[in-house]
Amino acid sequence: MVKMLFDTHVHLNARQFAEDREETIQRAREAGVEYMVVVGFDHETIPLAIEIAEQNENIYAAVGWHPVDAIDMTDKELEWIEELSAHPKVVAIGEMGLDYHWDKSPKGVQKKVFRQQIALAKKVNMPIIIHNREATEDIITILQEEKAEEIGGIMHCYNDSARYVQTCLDMNFYISLGGPVTFKNAPLPKEVAKQVPLDRLLIETDAPFLAPHPYRGKRNEPAYVARVAEDIAALREMDVDEIGKITTENAKRFFKIK
Repeated sequence: MVKMLFDTHVHLNARQFAEDREETIQRAREAGVEYMVVVGFDHETIPLAIEIAEQNENIYAAVGWHPVDAIDMTDKELEWIEELSAHPKVVAIGEMGLDYHWDKSPKGVQKKVFRQQIALAKKVNMPIIIHNREATEDIITILQEEKAEEIGGIMHCYNDSARYVQTCLDMNFYISLGGPVTFKNAPLPKEVAKQVPLDRLLIETDAPFLAPHPYRGKRNEPAYVARVAEDIAALREMDVDEIGKITTENAKRFFKIK
C-alpha cells in the first residue's frame, strides 16, 4: 500500500456515490489517500462539495462552472461562486474551461464564461482547475490572454500531446494525470507522465469517471488513485511511495494546505 496519496480531483458529490459515500471515503483512507479535493461545477454539485469538505478532515472543495453548462450561468451564479470562494475549505475555482465534444453550450458562450471565471479567480486570488475536451488551442489562447499565470492552475486529467506540456508549465500550471495513464492503448498520457517535471506533477481519479486499469468501465473511486501512482512510478522507474510523497507535497503547495 502506498503511504500517502492526494486525489486532486474527485466527484464524491456525484449521484453515483449517493448510496455509499462514507464507505467510499473509508476505502480511500485504507488505500493511503490522505487528502482529496471534491470538485463542484453546477447548482447541484457545488453545495454538496462544500458539505462533504466540512464533514471530513483533509477533504477540500473546488467551486466553478462546467463549460458544458456554460449556457446556464448568469451573473447570479458568478456572484455565488465568488461568495463561496471565501469558505475556509474551498481551495480553488473550477472546474472551468472548454468542452467541444458536447454541443449543449455554444463555443462563444463557453469562452465568455471561461474568461469570467478566470477574472473571478484573479479577483479572489485563487488557482484554477481546467477542464479541456478537444479545445486545447483555444484554452491556451484564453489563458494567455487573461494572464492566468498570475494565479496558476491545474490541467485536470491531462490527455493531450506532450508538445503542449511546456506551454502549460510556462503559464504556471501543474499537470494532473488520472486513469488513462494506466490504459494499455493510451501512449499520450504515458509519454507525458515521463516528461512532466516532478515538482509540477499531480495525480487524480476524476471518480466516478475514467476508472484506471483493471477497473476500466466500472465506477471509479478515490482509492484507485493508487493505481495511477503505481503506473507513473513504473514509467519513471521510481518508487511508488516517492511518487505519492512528491505529488502530495505538490498538491498541498498548490492548494495552500498547511
